[in-house]
Amino acid sequence: MKYCIALVGFILFGLTTKAQTLQDYIQEAEANNPGIQAFEKRFLIAQEKINEANWLPNTEIGLGYFISEPETRTGAQVARFSTRQMVPWFGTISARQNLADAMAQTDYQDYVIQKRKIALKVARSYYRLYDNRAKQKVLEENIALLQIYEELALTAIEVDKATAVDVLRLQIRQNEIEQKNKMLQESFLAEQAAFNGLLNREKNAEVNFPQLLSLPDRESIELDSLQLNPEILKYDKMYESVAQEERLNQKERNPVFGIGLDYVPVEERPDLVFEDNGKDIVMPMVSMSIPIFNNRFDSKSKQNAMRQQELVFRKQERLIELETALARAISERNEARIIYDMQETNLKRAKDAEEILIKNYETGTIDFNDILDIQELQLKFQMAQISATQAFFRELMLINYLTN
Repeated sequence: MKYCIALVGFILFGLTTKAQTLQDYIQEAEANNPGIQAFEKRFLIAQEKINEANWLPNTEIGLGYFISEPETRTGAQVARFSTRQMVPWFGTISARQNLADAMAQTDYQDYVIQKRKIALKVARSYYRLYDNRAKQKVLEENIALLQIYEELALTAIEVDKATAVDVLRLQIRQNEIEQKNKMLQESFLAEQAAFNGLLNREKNAEVNFPQLLSLPDRESIELDSLQLNPEILKYDKMYESVAQEERLNQKERNPVFGIGLDYVPVEERPDLVFEDNGKDIVMPMVSMSIPIFNNRFDSKSKQNAMRQQELVFRKQERLIELETALARAISERNEARIIYDMQETNLKRAKDAEEILIKNYETGTIDFNDILDIQELQLKFQMAQISATQAFFRELMLINYLTN
């Protein structure tokens, strides 16, 4: 009987192709997920803004024509051509580029966070699918086991060691398990579609799993590692961008220089002959724009100081939230391990009881009510152990998201 059950399990789940690992699926999601691609484009746009920051004010070009030509000693002025270029204070352009770079680094942290969130979603969906498929396997094994028990009951009826009621009970139990299995199959299809959606591929694409997941050894986790979480680093980058914005503000409160050139063509005077007759006028110009009223810059400095204080508080708040989430995840992971180990012990005892019942059958006595009770207990323990495995890896992935 044991060999028959093992054979059924092998036929159903043993013949698989080389499976993709969870890390393979995560990498596929990182390459194809539209959400990640959108954040990547936003980061690339922010990087391009560094080049955009390298600009000067528009060059001014003017042209004027004298309708009534003013007369000068050297002749009448015909027109006026002018050009002027304003130049910001020394280091202003660099400060502007540094600000753009700091903001790009903030967007990069958003990009990293999005990748980690998608990876966490993929992993959790993957383990839900594993949980579903593993439970299907257990149910199918139990159906096969009940069919064997049904054959034993039919044989026992012939020698008056069982009744038709025993057979009917076994068949009813098979139907109940078959119903649960079909419900799991429907749930699997829905979760499979969600999983493939994260990878941006066909909804019914096959998902491969390991034959059996075993719990890893216990490991210690340092809460200090939360400081390296991108959700925390993002606040540091935002703080730096405000600091760069203040440096730019200090640069912009300085004077702005202007350089230019005026050119005035002059007509020759036909009635006179002298050395500078009709000599054109060329006038280089230098100008300066001084921000005398600094209220705008002073107000912006105060705003930047308050924004930095706000970011410090928001970082502290988020750190507390992550620490709480980490503590809860560690606790629930440990609870899942306890449940897993307890179900392992219970399964061994249930199997011992099953072996005793089988030996009793060999000696001529068997109680099919006891068989159903033991079978139901085994199924309960197996399903609880699978749920504990899924819970363990779900919390483990959250711990990795928070600390790695």
